[in-house]
Amino acid sequence: MTTGVLLLHGSSGKPDLDRVQVLEAQGYDVIAPQWFGDRISEIPLESFPLDELAARNDRLVTMGMSRGAEAALLLGTLDPRVDAVVAIAPSAYGWGWIENGVQTSPWTWQGEPLPFVPFDLDWKPDDDPPSYVGMYRSSMKKFPDEVEPARIPAERFTGELLLLAGGDDRLWPSVEFAQEIALRRGGLTQVLISGEAGHRLIFPGEEPKTTGQRMARGGTEEADRAFGAEAWPHVLRVLES
Repeated sequence: MTTGVLLLHGSSGKPDLDRVQVLEAQGYDVIAPQWFGDRISEIPLESFPLDELAARNDRLVTMGMSRGAEAALLLGTLDPRVDAVVAIAPSAYGWGWIENGVQTSPWTWQGEPLPFVPFDLDWKPDDDPPSYVGMYRSSMKKFPDEVEPARIPAERFTGELLLLAGGDDRLWPSVEFAQEIALRRGGLTQVLISGEAGHRLIFPGEEPKTTGQRMARGGTEEADRAFGAEAWPHVLRVLES
């Protein structure tokens, strides 16, 4: 039995090539597309190359980081071919995209934009580099009617789900999101949390990722590597299931 992995990067906009190499070294068929250019707006979830992976593999796993975890989870709920999902620094909701003051959905499915939580445009960071955890919490309070429709319905996914979150994540509250997903979903869900890791964990064989917008992401290289080493056997178990 062969396993294909759809590996989705986060808002840095760059594929995780180190992660591709460590997964391929374990014998997995990996596709890591650069899935957006300058905007995460109304991207068709059907555009992710699951068809290509399905054509040559028996099992399909979506693995995503941050914004990529949104897509990985949504694909699990919408495409019955997905057998397992690994979501790193996940969100429990879809979040909008802001351009010239206009907010749009990040995703579409069958031509229809999916619901999203708008951002609180009045919120301002009070630190440098900016931490955005407060913006996500403020947005959920400001737009309560938009929260439930934007929730990713992970309970519809019938495969195995692994959620990895750092307790010092300063981009968004990924631990709270992961715990909420697990509480709603129940069985076949595993949550691993590191109190000291930030938004970006580092698996064995990887180097720290340095691309992306200037912002606080939390953690330290030491803590992020330790969390990656702790999580790696669990990732391999999901891939091997």
